[in-house]
Amino acid sequence: MSVTAAQVKELRERTGAGMMECKKALVETDGDMDAAIENLRKSGLAKADKKSDRVAAEGTIVHASENGHSVMVEVNCETDFVAKDHNFVEFAQAVAANALHADDIDALVESTLPSGDRVEDARQQLVAKIGENVQVRRMAHLRVEGAHMGCYIHGGRIGVMVAIRGGDEELARDLAMHVAALNPAYVNEDEVPADFLAKEKEILIAQAADSGKPAEIVEKMVEGRLKKRLAEITLTGQPFVKDGDVTVEQLLKSREAEVMAFSRLEVGEGIEKAEEDFAAEVMQQVKGS
Repeated sequence: MSVTAAQVKELRERTGAGMMECKKALVETDGDMDAAIENLRKSGLAKADKKSDRVAAEGTIVHASENGHSVMVEVNCETDFVAKDHNFVEFAQAVAANALHADDIDALVESTLPSGDRVEDARQQLVAKIGENVQVRRMAHLRVEGAHMGCYIHGGRIGVMVAIRGGDEELARDLAMHVAALNPAYVNEDEVPADFLAKEKEILIAQAADSGKPAEIVEKMVEGRLKKRLAEITLTGQPFVKDGDVTVEQLLKSREAEVMAFSRLEVGEGIEKAEEDFAAEVMQQVKGS
């Protein structure tokens, strides 16, 4: 029989299984939705309680590199416990290796692992095995010709890659550690967007205007505060995390090095987590009884 796109969509939403698996299951059961769900469950590709709509804000950042090409991938799960499970960790590591040859997440989840499974199929099988939602969320590539590459993963939760010209790999790794700790938004002042600068200046002028000082003094106050703000948000302006007496810019000059680019990923960044208020939950039960 002919299976409609609407049927495939409904089955995907109800099971979290892949599009091709859903279509195949519907064809095999002549469009019987309940029978298709049962078949997917038997094959381990779906569970009665769909996992794919659960919040997956825990997980790990995994790194892989090859011939001067560095990549990080964020793979999410629901709990910190599963993030340490060897099945989850092995899956994340295999995905990171594949990411070296994928341009984006869509290509990554469709790529084939050494086991012969697509990443998406392996993800679904892992969901069925561990009973939690698992998502391959995002990845970052870094490749700069002739650069030293440094990578630092902090506890599996924060990952940083840094590319520098000059210096050495040890310096690149130290800078990656610095970025992990202090989270600068930009490499240097030249990278700061003009609209951001204009907005910051506008805010600082408004703050300084209340001081009652003459205009020329206000202008100097604004300049000083803006300079301080730029130092806070740029890598080169920050005090070096391993030696607070020098800025990163001073460190780089002493080593005749330059930061070309960096990338930082943190597990769960930007994902809204449900806040559990047990006191409120108990009170709700009391009122309802």
